[in-house]
Amino acid sequence: MTVDPYTPHSGDRRYGVLHYDLAIDYRVTTNRIAGTATIRLQMQESAKHVSFDLVGLKVTKVRVVGDRAASFRQDDRRLKVVFGGERESGQELTVAVEYSGSPSPRRTRWGLLGWEELEDGVLVASQPTGAPTWFPCNDLPSDKATYRLEFTADPEYTVVSGGAATRSTQRGRTRWIFEQPVPTATYLMTVQIGQYDDDRVALGTTPGRLFHPRALAGRVRSDFAPLPHMMETFVGAFGTYPYESYKVVITPDDLEIPLEAQGMAIFGANHVDGAGGSERLIAHELAHQWFGNSVGVARWRDIWLNEGFACYAEWLWSEASGASTAHENALAHHAALRGLPHDLLLSDPGPNDMFDDRVYKRGALTLHALRLTIGDERFFALTREWTARFARLAVTSDDFLGLVGEVADDRARTLVRTWIDELPLPALPASRS
Repeated sequence: MTVDPYTPHSGDRRYGVLHYDLAIDYRVTTNRIAGTATIRLQMQESAKHVSFDLVGLKVTKVRVVGDRAASFRQDDRRLKVVFGGERESGQELTVAVEYSGSPSPRRTRWGLLGWEELEDGVLVASQPTGAPTWFPCNDLPSDKATYRLEFTADPEYTVVSGGAATRSTQRGRTRWIFEQPVPTATYLMTVQIGQYDDDRVALGTTPGRLFHPRALAGRVRSDFAPLPHMMETFVGAFGTYPYESYKVVITPDDLEIPLEAQGMAIFGANHVDGAGGSERLIAHELAHQWFGNSVGVARWRDIWLNEGFACYAEWLWSEASGASTAHENALAHHAALRGLPHDLLLSDPGPNDMFDDRVYKRGALTLHALRLTIGDERFFALTREWTARFARLAVTSDDFLGLVGEVADDRARTLVRTWIDELPLPALPASRS
């Protein structure tokens, strides 16, 4: 495991996290948080200390199980835990961190990230470096871990996070417990808080939940009516849905863009109009459950593997729903990209451009060019093998190129390299009927 050059001030290569156990008490009206993070980790190299990312919250106590001599110090970005002696590579440790404060988003080159107060509730949007605004962590996309989140809040609010949930009430407070047994990147852990209704919807064999303000109920039910057919379409194209449920939160506030979390998606009130105006975005966020969440990137430079697949899923859904075909969408977006600067390398766009729309569209076009070259049968065999073989793992472009060569041939792998490793925009191969 290495520190990501796109986020050089995040993460610690000296260890990997196995499990986070988070116990958090939160007061909505005062925006005050008090938490204990119990982190089970494994040393990746011998070291006398490790660091956790934590921003805007104050640590009051740190305990390393079995090490009374351990100490800590904190600056504005990191919590450094110093052991009583050197710990060897492969050794497992448990570190408990008590912390508190008023969480707020952090300022980054990508805007404000992390914990954000709504007019009445909370939104957490962490990609790529917002997770440390609410819990201490090793904030690297490659460091996936399992989670248990125990979250206590005011009883009039619904709390939503990924994984199976239970709820209990005592002494006027409501405790929510979420179990996330699927290894999850820190940026995909979330908590959403609001006064939400809870609609249940069957997505084939997958339970679906729509959390939304009561005033938006009609628009939400209309706009998300295609979700069962979307799930059916994507299961056919990408393989079994990777989680125990799919939850969607629609906030009462407007949001700039929707976002994905582990087993979840979050939309703003502006994304539901009752007329299907955000249908492609609903498809995009659902597709991220396979691409980005289950099969995650090991380094941010390969984000096209997340966004290219999710964007291509929009085109597949368009065709499945009787609108424009995937090929028609590809032709239109290829024409649009021809008129834009050809100065973005898809396999390494740089941190400033990692969320540039050209990453999304050129990534999708890469997949369509591959599909035209190898045919539908091998292309969809490849997508299903990709999601099955690399489920729960963190991958790179080289992993994808290796699978392309295995399922197809060197010619197909060379084609993909032309799209991701060269600046000029390639021509699309001839269409196959």
